[in-house]
Amino acid sequence: MVVTAAAVASSWALRRFVWRPRGMARMFRAQGVRGPEYRFVLGNVVEMKRLMAEAAGLVLDAGCHDYGAMVQPYYRKWVGLYGRTFVSWFGEKPALFMGDVSMVKKVYSDRTGLFPKESWNDNFTRGLGKGMVLIDGDEWKRHRKVINPVFSIDKLKMLAVTVSDCVGPMVLDWEAKLEKGNGQVEIEISHHFDEIATDVISHVVFGRSHREAKEAYLAQKNLQSLIFSSVFNDLLSHIPGLRNLPTKSNMKMWKLEKEVTSILINIIESRLATKDTAGYGEDMLGVMLEACTPDQVQNPLMSMDEIMEECKTFYIAGHETTSLLLTWAVFLLSTHQEWQEKLREEVERECGKEIPTSHMLSKLKLVNMFILEALRLYSPVMVIQRKAGSDLELGGIRLTKDTILTTQINTIHADKDLWGDDAYEFKPMRFENEVVRAAKHPNAFMAFSTGPRACIGQNFTMIQAKVVLAMILQRLSISLSPKYVHAPKDVFTLQPRSGMPVVLKTI
Repeated sequence: MVVTAAAVASSWALRRFVWRPRGMARMFRAQGVRGPEYRFVLGNVVEMKRLMAEAAGLVLDAGCHDYGAMVQPYYRKWVGLYGRTFVSWFGEKPALFMGDVSMVKKVYSDRTGLFPKESWNDNFTRGLGKGMVLIDGDEWKRHRKVINPVFSIDKLKMLAVTVSDCVGPMVLDWEAKLEKGNGQVEIEISHHFDEIATDVISHVVFGRSHREAKEAYLAQKNLQSLIFSSVFNDLLSHIPGLRNLPTKSNMKMWKLEKEVTSILINIIESRLATKDTAGYGEDMLGVMLEACTPDQVQNPLMSMDEIMEECKTFYIAGHETTSLLLTWAVFLLSTHQEWQEKLREEVERECGKEIPTSHMLSKLKLVNMFILEALRLYSPVMVIQRKAGSDLELGGIRLTKDTILTTQINTIHADKDLWGDDAYEFKPMRFENEVVRAAKHPNAFMAFSTGPRACIGQNFTMIQAKVVLAMILQRLSISLSPKYVHAPKDVFTLQPRSGMPVVLKTI
């Protein structure tokens, strides 16, 4: 009996980790698609880890925006060796790298379900939440129908007020420090943007429960860090059947996940208990509860578990994108003082010293172009992935079901064939005629993805960024601190390795 079970397990392992990957590698080679050689069980993970370690000490000049050799350096190496379309291996799974924007468009404009989302593994889902970012098909349509009202025009108009209420106290605090510092003070501004983004998303998603929700966010952020570390440091996480062993790392992740779940359950139960006196609320949680609570509708579109997962997703995705966008935008303001002056003049012309309203924001054309160029050069989201939903053909290449389809956004955003020879240069005026005309292909801008599954919160992010930058430019000038080290790093998102220390001055 034991011998039979061992023989079956051995046969399964050989088929999954040896014969099948080798067969797929031969299939790709026969089609002219090359790539790094598959390694037993782990694929190319060990090489990826080695290349990351070699790049860890690199530092760039502050005027250099070509960070491909230090951030996800394996892609830079493999593109150089094999071209813009190659196959690598994440564990035993093949991953087709799509550096051709036409292929990217075909995948992301599909409406038939041929290319569903790829979520890597359960740990990744734990970190981001199984919300709209990761779900597909009818499930995604149900969630979208419920959540759409949160991003209505009227709601977005009110967002400017929410953001200014969150930013105002922080700006006043900076001004108080400036008075004590004789008109100049140095701060690590990325931490402040983290606080602002957390405050805003807490109010938008959880409203009157925003204080309790911040505790959930801190636990979820720690969970994300552990998950990223496990991808390259916990090799067991790549082996099915072993990735859920009670290792020290897994035990920490499970504890944090339980903590997040407990906080969110308490918030939801509190809303349900006070609905007769306080209602469900006008925030995102309230909108979902109003549409989905069984005593409100006969056939709820979302379950309570699904509501909780959406809260996790929007809290993490909505916060992280905005915080990092603001951080890199300030970096570019600091290194391009002429643009800082141009934007300040536009803000003073359209807003004066008043708190920016949604109407004022719509007139900030230069600010809009500046933010788009910041997103092109320093997109917070670095990689987006889909998978082949069945055996199919893509761009003349035959793919087997579940082949991962990888798009590294920086590869598209820095493609000189799309953006010109100045692709690595900071030039906001390239967006003068809107996003679809900024490059030689209308889908070359990928910061919010593209197609029918483009980020539902992109207007939300843009409004936040405009309000924060406008309120800073109205009162302060910014320059880089001599302590700043230009070394972007990859932690699922693009982050400055040593923070963003800047010098603020009164204008």
